[in-house]
Amino acid sequence: MDAFSDLLRGVRAHGSLFGSSTLSPPWALHFVDGAPLTLCTVLSGAGWIVPEHRPPEPLRARETIVVRGPATFTFVDEVGTLAEPIACGEFCATPEQGGTHHRLGWNDTGHGGVDPDATTLIVGAYPVRGELSRRLLDALPDVLRVDADGTAEAVQDHLAAEVAVDTPGQQVVLDRLLDWMLVCALREWFDRPDGAPPAWWAAQRDPVVGHALRLLHAEPAAPWTVAALAEHTAVSRSTLAKRFTDLVGEPPLTYLTHWRMALAADLLLERDAATVADIARTVGYADPFGFSAAFKRVRGVNPSEFRRTATTASPAIERLVPASTTPAGSNA
Repeated sequence: MDAFSDLLRGVRAHGSLFGSSTLSPPWALHFVDGAPLTLCTVLSGAGWIVPEHRPPEPLRARETIVVRGPATFTFVDEVGTLAEPIACGEFCATPEQGGTHHRLGWNDTGHGGVDPDATTLIVGAYPVRGELSRRLLDALPDVLRVDADGTAEAVQDHLAAEVAVDTPGQQVVLDRLLDWMLVCALREWFDRPDGAPPAWWAAQRDPVVGHALRLLHAEPAAPWTVAALAEHTAVSRSTLAKRFTDLVGEPPLTYLTHWRMALAADLLLERDAATVADIARTVGYADPFGFSAAFKRVRGVNPSEFRRTATTASPAIERLVPASTTPAGSNA
């Protein structure tokens, strides 16, 4: 298990609304879910993404943009379009109107032939639940762009083929393709030459620190010490401690503590019947009092208070937003 995979555990497409309808300019689609993460990729044609409180971003064929919520955004044929915005979200499609083939408020003009100006846009809105995925979200800007002809091109080909027909199991296939697309987009953005990826991303490629990170993520509850990590990575304790701190930004055991507390925060909410002592043992603490002290030091509240307040609150980042894909393009 690596840090990136761990952070993506709570980010999954589920129940995406895919389809293929023809939409001619002018158009303006307002995506109102305000999801923590929304991926937009154009299979054909072009348009503009207009995020709330952000400058417009052109989106051309085979390009991808990831928008960070909770701000909403609009997809338009051109900046300043005269089209009346159509609200698109969880209820943009209904089974009574043909399932994935029709969208409320959209006109299917495919009967007159293929519109040369038609655009096929795929949008996937992601729920981001839990402290682990929150750490990934914190590493991203409000809007990130991935150019065409990258590693996601093969995924886009699969998406284009899958949205063109209705087949058994289509929903699951589309959800997983969307997940694959997001992973490709984030990898390319983190690896761009002029980028500033989070410290843990670059550190994963270091032969020593990357190995240590994989060990910590694979067995976070193990009784790790700097000496044990150094032995596993075949360097001295001082070398490991300095190299880890330089690349990650904090000492190895501090990183481990923060990671354990993020795991514990998720477990406190996921396992209602588990006691604080149960959670403590799961993340590597034999003493629940020591665990509670560490949790309060990192989180500012003790585990019981965190569980009580978190279950009564409904922060947007933990709200389940059904992944929605809203294509506007060639007729199915």
